[in-house]
Amino acid sequence: MTTGPNPYALLERVNTPDDLRELAENELAELATELRRFLIETVSKTGGHLAAGLGTVELTIALHYVYDTPRDRLVWDVGHQAYPHKVLTGRRSRMGTLRQKNGLSGFLRRDESVYDTFGAGHSSTSISAALGMAVAAARQGLDHKVAAVIGDGALSAGMAYEALNNAGDMDADLLVVLNDNDMSISPNVGAMSNYLARILSGRFFTTVREGSKSVLSTVPPMLHLAKRAEEHMKGMVMPSTLFEELGFHYFGPIDGHDLPTLVKTLRNLRKQKGPRFLHVVTRKGKGYEPAEADPCVYHGVTPFDPATGKIEKKPTGTTYTQVLGDWLCDMGLKDERLVGITPAMREGSGLVEFSKRFPGRYFDVGIAEQHAVTFAGGLACEGLKPVVAIYSTFLQRAYDQVIHDICLQNLPVLFAIDRAGLVGADGATHAGAFDISFLRCVPNMVVMAPADENECRAMLTTGFQHDGPAAVRYPRGSGPGAKVQQALVPLPLGKGEIRRKGRAIAILAFGGPLAAALAAGEALNATVANMRFVKPLDEALVAELARTHQLLVTVEENVISGGAGSAVNEFLAAAGLVPSVLNLGLPDRFVEHGDPKQLLAECGLDAEGIRRSILQHRPRGLAGILESA
Repeated sequence: MTTGPNPYALLERVNTPDDLRELAENELAELATELRRFLIETVSKTGGHLAAGLGTVELTIALHYVYDTPRDRLVWDVGHQAYPHKVLTGRRSRMGTLRQKNGLSGFLRRDESVYDTFGAGHSSTSISAALGMAVAAARQGLDHKVAAVIGDGALSAGMAYEALNNAGDMDADLLVVLNDNDMSISPNVGAMSNYLARILSGRFFTTVREGSKSVLSTVPPMLHLAKRAEEHMKGMVMPSTLFEELGFHYFGPIDGHDLPTLVKTLRNLRKQKGPRFLHVVTRKGKGYEPAEADPCVYHGVTPFDPATGKIEKKPTGTTYTQVLGDWLCDMGLKDERLVGITPAMREGSGLVEFSKRFPGRYFDVGIAEQHAVTFAGGLACEGLKPVVAIYSTFLQRAYDQVIHDICLQNLPVLFAIDRAGLVGADGATHAGAFDISFLRCVPNMVVMAPADENECRAMLTTGFQHDGPAAVRYPRGSGPGAKVQQALVPLPLGKGEIRRKGRAIAILAFGGPLAAALAAGEALNATVANMRFVKPLDEALVAELARTHQLLVTVEENVISGGAGSAVNEFLAAAGLVPSVLNLGLPDRFVEHGDPKQLLAECGLDAEGIRRSILQHRPRGLAGILESA
C-alpha cells in the first residue's frame, strides 16, 4: 500500500505492463484506486470517453497482469473503454494531449503503440480481428495467446455474432471477454457465481469434463446424457447456453471489480485451449459518483470540474443535431407516418425528445447499422415514412443496404446524416469524409447539403416529402447562426441560389463551406453560389456560371475524389463547357484529430485557404484580376 502525499506513488512505478507484473497481487487494488483517480483528473481537462474506462480499470489491470502483452495479443473493441489500457502501456505522461492535434488518439491505433494490436473507432470488430490473429498464430506455430474485450452494446451487432459463430466452428484458441456494463445478461453476480466461475475455469473441472467426454465417447447415449447434465447444472445458476451453442466454453458472470477473482479466473482461462467466453459485469463510471449517476452524459464528456462533476459548457447556438430533433417532433405531429430509427445513437443524433413524445414511433435497433437501413426499408414498403438518424461514418457500414434494399427499390427513406465532414477531436475514424462520394453515384438517391440551420430544416422537409430515397448531410455542432423558421416548407428540388454576384470567378459552395466561400468571395470580388443539392445538381445554374465566368471553384467538406466537385466536372464535360475549374475539398488522406477550425485551415477550407488556393491557381486571363485581389 502507498503512503505519503503522492496520490500516484504506485501508478508512477508502472510504465509498462512488465512493471505491472512486478507488483504483488495485493498491491493491485491500490493501483486501481490511483488509476481511476488519474483518469478522472486527466479527462476532466481534455474531455473524452470517461464512464466506460472507469468501469474497466480492474479488468484492464487483471488482463495485463495475467497476459504477457504485447507478446500476447489483447484486442479492445472501439476504444471507449481503453483509456486505462493507454495509461498502463507507456502513455501516462501523454494523457494530457488526448484528442488534441499531434496528441494521443481517443481510440486505438496500431501506429501509436505496440500494445494497440488493432485500430478501431467503430464497434464490434474485436472478435473478428482477434480470431484472425489467433488463426495466424496457429498457422505460424506461435504459442502466444489472444483475447478480445467487447462491450455488451457492441455485442448487439451482427458482425460480433458472425465472428463468434466462425470462431466456435473453427475451434480457435481464443478468449472473448464480455464487458457487460449496462444490462447484465443474468443477475447471478456475487460470491456464488464468482466461485462457480473459478471452479469451472480450473484444471480439475476441465480435466474431468474433457476426460469424461473422452471415456463416454464410446457410449454415445451416455456422452449425450453427460453433456445435458453439465448444461443443466450451469443453466441453473448461469445465463442461457447461447455461447455454448456457438462452440464456446462459457464462464461467468463474475464481478468485474473483484481483482482477486478476475486474476484467478484469467489465469485459469489462459492455460486452456479452444474458444472461451468470459462474462464480466462492470459498472460504468465506477468510482466517480457523477459518472455512475449519469453514465450516458459521462460516456463522452467535455472538460469538467473533477471535484463537483460540473461540466464546462461553452456558449453555443442551435446545433444541427438539435435542428433534427426539433424537426422530428414537429413533423411527427403533422404526419403520423413518420417513424424515427437510430442505431444506438439516441442522444448523439438528437432523438431524445422524439423518443419521449412518440415512443411507439421510435426505434433504437442497437449497434446494427445494416439492420437499421433494411428495417427502414421494410417499414417504407408498408406505407410508413422512416427517418434514419445516423452518423456519416456509421452509414458506411450499411452501404450495401442503402444500394440494394433502399435505392434499388426506390423506397421513401430519409437519411439524416450527422457528423458530415471533419469532427475534430474524434479524428479520422469518425470523420464523415466520404458520404457525398458514395451516395451521389447511387441511382434514385437525392443528396442535399445545408449551408445553415434553417436550410437544414427545410431540406429535412424536402427529403421527407420526396417519394424516394433522400439524404441530408450536415456537420457536427452549430452552423453560422441562421434563425430557424418553424414552418415545414420544402425547397425546390435540385435548385441552388446565387448569394453574391461578382466577376470572373464563381465559387460553388456545397453545404457548410458557404460561409468561408462568401468571405473569400468578398476578398476576390467573386460570385458565390449556394448549390444546396449535390444530386440532382442544379445544371442550369452551373451552365450559367460557366458561360459568364472564367474560373469555377467548387468547395465541399468531403473528399475531392468523386465528390460534389466531380459532379460539376462531369456535367461540364458532358455539356461541352470548358471553363477553368478548381476543386477544393478534403485531401486524399485521413485527417487526424484536433481543433476543427485548425483542421479546416490545414485542409484549405477556411476563407483564407479558399482565397489562397484561387490565387495560386492563376488560370489564364485572370492574372490582372487576381493581382488586384
